[in-house]
Amino acid sequence: MEVVLSDRSPCEAAVDAVVIGVFADKQLDGPAAAVNEACGGTIQHLLDSGELSGRTGEVVQLWSLPGVAATQIALVGLGERERWGAGACAQAAGTAARRLAAQPRGDVLFALGEVSEAATAAAGIAAAMAACHGQDLYRAERKLHPFKRLLWSQADASAVERGKILGEAVNLTRRLVNEPPAVIYPETFAERAVEIARATGLEAEVWDADRLQAERMGALLAVARGSSRPPRVVILRHRAGGEGKKGLFLVGKGVTFDSGGLSLKSNDSMKDMKCDMAGAATVLGAMQAIARLDVPHPVVGVMGLVENMPGSAAMKLGDVLTARNGRTIEVMNTDAEGRLVLADALALAVDQGADRIIDLATLTGACMVALGTDVVGLMSNDPGWSDQVRQAADACGELCWPLPMFSVYDELIQSDVADIKNSTGVRWAGAITAAKFLAQFVGEVPWTHLDIAGPAFLERPKPWLDGGATGVMVRTLVEVVERLSKATG
Repeated sequence: MEVVLSDRSPCEAAVDAVVIGVFADKQLDGPAAAVNEACGGTIQHLLDSGELSGRTGEVVQLWSLPGVAATQIALVGLGERERWGAGACAQAAGTAARRLAAQPRGDVLFALGEVSEAATAAAGIAAAMAACHGQDLYRAERKLHPFKRLLWSQADASAVERGKILGEAVNLTRRLVNEPPAVIYPETFAERAVEIARATGLEAEVWDADRLQAERMGALLAVARGSSRPPRVVILRHRAGGEGKKGLFLVGKGVTFDSGGLSLKSNDSMKDMKCDMAGAATVLGAMQAIARLDVPHPVVGVMGLVENMPGSAAMKLGDVLTARNGRTIEVMNTDAEGRLVLADALALAVDQGADRIIDLATLTGACMVALGTDVVGLMSNDPGWSDQVRQAADACGELCWPLPMFSVYDELIQSDVADIKNSTGVRWAGAITAAKFLAQFVGEVPWTHLDIAGPAFLERPKPWLDGGATGVMVRTLVEVVERLSKATG
C-alpha cells in the first residue's frame, strides 16, 4: 500500500472515500465543519437526529453527497475530545479503514481533524494500514482489501513516513504470526530475519544447533529436542548513536509451534499455537522499524526459535537442564517451555553486555486470567526501567499493567533437586512466578518482561482489526528506543 501526505481539500478530493472524524461533543470543526458546510448541513443533521453520536468506533457511510467530490464520506467517531491522542486516533483510523477495506478501493483520504501531533498521526496511519490486512492469507476470496493509496492530511511528511514505517513493521509481525507453522518454523523465520537485515542495514547472526551447543544453550536445546525442525537463535544488531552508548537488548520468545511437548495440550488449546512465536516476531518487526527510522541508539534483537513437539527425544518431566549461565532447572511441565527458551536468550544478552533488556513472550495463560486479553503484563527487576517502558506504551496507546515481583514469590520456583524448577505445579501467581524464573537469568541488568499472551492474538475481530495476530508492542518498543536516544543525547 502506498502512503502519502495529502494537501487536498476533503471536499474537492476526487477519491473513492474520505474519512472524516467527529468528536462525541458534536462540535464540528476542521474537515468535519468544511464538509458539513459544503453538503448543506448533512453531518449536523445526523448529529441532531441521533443518527451520529461521535462515540469511539462508530462509522456512518454516506454516498454521493452534494458539494463533495469523493464517491463516499465515512464519518468515524473520535470519542471524547479530552481523551484524544495516539491510542484514540489509532482506534478511529483502524475502525474506518477496516470498514472501507471490505471492498476494493483506490485512493482513500483520511482527514480526521486534530492530528497535528506527529505521534498521533503516525499511530493513526499505522493502525489504518494494519486494519486493511487480515488473517485470511490463504482464502481464494479475501475479506479485506488494502487500498491502492492511503492519503493522510493534517500532518507533516516526516509523520506520514514514520506512520508508514510503523505500519509496515506491525504488519510484518502480524504476517509472521498468522502464517501456518508449516510455513514459519525456526529455519524459515531465521531466513526471513536475514532478508530484513540485508534490506535495512542490520547486522545479522544466525546460530544453528551446533553453535547453540557450543554456546551452552542447554535449556533452549532441550525444548527443541522433540522436534524434527532444528532450532535457531537470530541476533540482529543496530549499531547507532556513537561508541559511548550501551545497548538495549530486545529478546523474543519464538516457539513457532507449541504442542506442549509430552505435557500435551488439548486440541482447543493447541489450535492457535502458531502464535507462540509472537514475541520473536515483535522483536523482528521493531528492529525493522528502528533500522528504517535510523534511531540513534544501539539496539540488539535476540530471537530464540524452536518447535516444542513430543518426539522420541523430547525432554521429560524430571529432567534437569543446565542453562547458559550455569543455573540448573528441574522440568516439571514440558508445556512451560517458553521460559526455558528465554532463559538462555536472556543470559546471552547479559553476556554480550546488555545495558538494559526488554523481553516479550506469549508466556502464560495466567496473565490473561489476571489482566484479560487486551492488556500486556509488565514485570521487572527495576521499577525505574519498567516505568520508562510503561510510559512509552501509554504514549502509543498500548495497554500494559505492572504485576508485583515481591521476594516471597521466589519460594514457589525453588526445586528440591536443582536450583529452580520451570513450573510451580500450583495455580497461584502463574504470570509472576514465570517472570521470577526469568529473573534468574538477567543478573543485575535492568530488565522488563512483557507477557503479551492475551493481546498478541485475537480470537475474534475487533472493529479496528481482524482476528489473529495484532502486532502489539511493536510501536512501544520503537518509542522506548527513541526516548533512550533522546535521553542519552
